[in-house]
Order: sequence, then C-alpha cells, then structure tokens
Amino acid sequence: MHMMIFGCGYSGTAIAKSFAKPGARLSGTTRSSEKAASLQSDGIEAFVFDGDTIDAALLDAMKSATHLVQSIAPGKTGDPLIRLLGTDIRAAMPKLEWIGYLSTVGVYGDHRGAWIDEDISVHPVSARSVERVEAEDAWLALGVAVGVPVAVLRLAGIYGPGRNAFCNLDKGTARRLIKKDQVFNRIRVEDIGAVSLFLADRGLGGIYNVTDDEPAPPQDIVAEAARLMGVEPPPEQPFETAELSPMARSFYGENKRVSNARLRSLGFAFRYPEYRMSLADLWSSGRWKA
Repeated sequence: MHMMIFGCGYSGTAIAKSFAKPGARLSGTTRSSEKAASLQSDGIEAFVFDGDTIDAALLDAMKSATHLVQSIAPGKTGDPLIRLLGTDIRAAMPKLEWIGYLSTVGVYGDHRGAWIDEDISVHPVSARSVERVEAEDAWLALGVAVGVPVAVLRLAGIYGPGRNAFCNLDKGTARRLIKKDQVFNRIRVEDIGAVSLFLADRGLGGIYNVTDDEPAPPQDIVAEAARLMGVEPPPEQPFETAELSPMARSFYGENKRVSNARLRSLGFAFRYPEYRMSLADLWSSGRWKA
C-alpha cells in the first residue's frame, strides 16, 4: 500500500499516521523545504509541490500510489490536481484504488441551527465554500470517469494536539464570543485519520460528514478547557460588538447541527465523539501542547 497525500499538513499528517503499518509507503506534499523536513521526521516521504508544477521526482512516486488524499484547498482556477491531471490521473497513478477528498461542512451554508445530513442540498455562502463544492463535484465526476471510488470527507472544525482551546488559553488569545443559539460541530484530528483508513480499507466512495456527536456553543469549549486547566475563563463578549476579521465573522454567519449518522451506520466508531472527553484526554495526557 502506498498512500500519497497532496497537502500533507495538520490533517494530512494525521491521515498518514493512521495508514502507517509495516510495508506501507507514506508520501506527502508541502509547499516549502522546511515543512518537507518536518514531514520526513514523521516518517513521511516528502515532496515540494507549489500547486502549479508536478516535478519528475513527484511524478515518479505517484506511479506506485494505491491511495490518494487531496487536501489542498481549491482556488479561483479550481482544484490544482484536477487542473493539472484531469482524467490523466489514471495514467499518472496506474495503481490507484481509492481517493479521499478533504472538504468542509461549510458547503452546507446556514440552516439556522437545524440538524442536517449528507442528503440535504448544499448552499455555500462564502466564495471559498463555493469553490469547495465545485471541487467536490469535479472529484466525484473524475472518480466515475476513471473507475476509482472517491470519498468526499466534509470536515467540521478541526482541533487536536497543538491546536485547541488549551493552547489559546495558554497564549492569552482565547475568547468567549456569545451569539444567541450559535453552535458549531468539531472533529478531533485523529478521527479524520481513522475515518480515512476506515473508508479506504472498504473501498468506499460517496459523501461523508466527519464530525463529532455534539454541536455546541464555542464559548462552552473555552469554559471547559479553562476548568480543566484550573484558570479563569476569559470574559464573555457579545459577538455583535467584537472585533473580528472578515473570515472569522463569516464563520458565525452559518449555524447548523451536522449529523455523522451515515458513518456510524457503516460501523465506524469515533474515538472522540464529544468535546468534554476529548479535552479531558488532551489535558490529562499532556498532548495538548503537541
């Protein structure tokens, strides 16, 4: 088995670790030589890829890849791999058996706090979510064209070792913004890796929400982390008067409860199904610092 991950960042590295087993080859791309060195230290064969040119060394590695995960965000010109390879991906990766595409629950848009699943129509609001929908459609169509199952993983807000409320409290950047009835789903990064392995092992394509069980107000996560740390949480701030970047404010323009029932119906068991036990695990193990 040879797993090739385009855009092997935080989630991609967790996926690589899930696929690590005797005899497995793990490869990943990144945009800089510094990050490539970091991947190498994690046991991942690293290639620098700028999104525009696939060099000879990367092309050669792709020939033996049996599994592909595409984690690079699309842009105005679309998905970089679709743009560069299209249906030629079969020639570039002749042994390919399964493709995973990392997307976002942001493609659903705003549903005023209602529960939604994969069967509901997407209504992306932001330009980046519109681009994600276009990329999802392109990958699903490509999978049909080349005869390879494509699993679209719609990810909730990602956290885990090194990226969590403890880190924000420790740095003094944590905030408790209050917007009436606002909730978000989230997902522990290790569960993204586990879902990818689960679907790949079964050769499953389709669309899957990768999210925890319990959508919750964001201020509750900060308060729970502060409780575990034994520190005072930051004061509550009304969302309406808070100073936020346009991107941060846009996240609060979408309110929904995202169901993971499809994955559960297949027999997948989340290791971190809700934030309280997950935060307790991060804190007690000391892995919150990464």
